[in-house]
Amino acid sequence: MPTHTTYPGVYVEELPSSIRSITTVTTSVTAFVGHTRRGPLNQPVQITSFADFERRFGGLTSQSPVAYAVHQFFGNGGTVAVIVRVAKAGSGKEAHVTLESTEGHSQCPVLKVHAKEPGVWGSGLRVAVDYDTPTRRPTTTPAGDASRRPSCEATFNLQVLDAHGTARESFSGLSMDPGHGKYAETVINAGSALIRVQVVGEGRPDPSGTVSKAFHHELPDLNVDVTVKIGEVEREFTLYDPDCDGEAPCNVTELALLLEHKLRALPDAPGKHAFAGAEVTPFGRRIQVVAGSVDPDDVVRFLGECANDLGLEASVNPPVFPLCGGEDGDPPGPLDIIGSEARKSGLQALRDVHDVNLLALPELASYASVDDMITVLSAAERLCKERRIFLLVDAPATWGSVDAARAGIAAFAPVRGNHSGLYFPHLQLTDPLSGRLRSFPPSGAVAGVIARTDSERGVWKAPAGTEARLAGVHSLTVKLTDRENGLLNPLGINCLRTLPVVGPLIWGARTLDGADALESEWKYIPVRRLALHVEESLLRGLQWVVFEPNNEQLWQQIRLNASAYLHSLFEKGAFKGGTPRQAYFVKCDKDTTTDEDIERGIVNVVVGIAPVRPAEFVIVKIQQMAGQFDV
Repeated sequence: MPTHTTYPGVYVEELPSSIRSITTVTTSVTAFVGHTRRGPLNQPVQITSFADFERRFGGLTSQSPVAYAVHQFFGNGGTVAVIVRVAKAGSGKEAHVTLESTEGHSQCPVLKVHAKEPGVWGSGLRVAVDYDTPTRRPTTTPAGDASRRPSCEATFNLQVLDAHGTARESFSGLSMDPGHGKYAETVINAGSALIRVQVVGEGRPDPSGTVSKAFHHELPDLNVDVTVKIGEVEREFTLYDPDCDGEAPCNVTELALLLEHKLRALPDAPGKHAFAGAEVTPFGRRIQVVAGSVDPDDVVRFLGECANDLGLEASVNPPVFPLCGGEDGDPPGPLDIIGSEARKSGLQALRDVHDVNLLALPELASYASVDDMITVLSAAERLCKERRIFLLVDAPATWGSVDAARAGIAAFAPVRGNHSGLYFPHLQLTDPLSGRLRSFPPSGAVAGVIARTDSERGVWKAPAGTEARLAGVHSLTVKLTDRENGLLNPLGINCLRTLPVVGPLIWGARTLDGADALESEWKYIPVRRLALHVEESLLRGLQWVVFEPNNEQLWQQIRLNASAYLHSLFEKGAFKGGTPRQAYFVKCDKDTTTDEDIERGIVNVVVGIAPVRPAEFVIVKIQQMAGQFDV
């Protein structure tokens, strides 16, 4: 804003900088697509630890290669992963329960509760309902609407518990009225990670446990014998004994405390906590009695005439309402993993994720048909090219020898691209579930090593060599010699080796396009990944250019910003050459952008880099000297 000069003197203005820095993007966020025990279907979920995976996707299961791959990823140095759960189309069911209401009318369903995701895990959920909540103020009648009278709507609380009775989520003050600020369907569906609900009727769902009738202001005679039955255990006690219990309760709250004390003092069945953990809650003029158990069979029943006179059994329900009927989805087939771009399912769900650099599909290694494997890899390769992702390919489990690998690599001809690398053989690790040695596809561990290498050295360092150790690996399914490694490396197969002292490690850094016969300029994985990193960083860092005046001033700013970014990589050792001129160049001027380009709204930027290639072959020449030489 121009300074408004009013007096003779010196004025100071702050001018905005013309330099817009280009920030480097992530390099090792790994996406895993496949079957898991639970989790949202076809939705990418970012996690930062295996504990996150256990919470969101159910942890390890023998049916999920993805689960083990994620475990190995974090065990080898991975930091951020994106998980896409995929199941066979049409398989899997959500656990559910329908809550009913007897409030003010005959019994009818009012609230359907579903586990938020398909799977048997949902059958371990329980929901509990209580009315211990303030009553909403009377709603006023709209002006001119004489047919409606002020009404007083009660609310309720809903709690979600696991199979052990631990509260996982709580929602209070819910209403069944769509016009209420805490409408149950809106509040729960937006705030719960475990369930979703659907309102299907009028009236609050009945509370859990046993609910009494409404007591009058003056309580009835409490010096009576009461029989209570929880599950199969029946006990008898005196509700109020003047000689032992002191002053008699004078309100519902004191009655609730007395009853809870009496119930907890009764002997439990062996191994049970139904009586000892019983809870009695007052609300309004009523009390709610819930057994100290999450066993749906532990219903609290008060028996006999005295109980009827006191109204202790106006409504009887289990202590919790269990969800049931959940079924795990079947493992996905090739078409399920490929997914639909229109529905953004399977692999296509990654199109909405911006920060994914590596892709692992560990389920493909166990496919009986190589054609199915190639079909999925073809779709994955196309996605990787479009989204600048590098694909980690597991060797088929059937490759049990060097000869099998040499013969089988020919089938990968349709997917020999420079956005992917193949690793052989499989890993032998101790299964945390069974304690036995099992073989696993290597992509998860390889992704972790790549993440660790990027963090310690940079994306331009080949994720191979003595620093690329495979943590937790007992052995390899095929033990390779130097000569056998020499047969596979020229074919573009990255070998995993076991070297003395160091142990299991990655001993190859070629893309699938890196076979010697192909003579590709994208032969090496670090060269390809460095280029992808630079492309993505420039793509995001130059977004500000769009709609700017296409003139020399803009071109100069582009050259300055891009050169500053590339120079930072040069200083870290990403490029070869002793000077910046030898390492990179940025060209954006009238030679790259002609008058015709300007008329069409185009600005052309040409960037060149000299990547550092790995020292794949180290040759040491030794010569024997004869005699002594004076220096």
